Amino acid sequence: MEMKMSCVCLVLGLVLLMTVSSDAQPHSVDDHPHNCCFNFVTFEIPDKEILKVEKIDSRCSNKGFVITTPRGKYCKKNLQ
Repeated sequence: MEMKMSCVCLVLGLVLLMTVSSDAQPHSVDDHPHNCCFNFVTFEIPDKEILKVEKIDSRCSNKGFVITTPRGKYCKKNLQ
């Protein structure tokens, strides 16, 4: 009986160790796009204020760009 109990403890300990040290993540973590836009600005953003321009994820329904300025992020349909 004592032998069975130590085997069970050993197996459970190994399973716990494998679970904690596993790098696996659920598939749904990256299944959705991170930067979709639903509202777009129409005003011009001066070039000197633009910090970064990123294309909207291709999986988003609306196409365009996310423009980062010191005042925040803005979505535009085109860069002109």
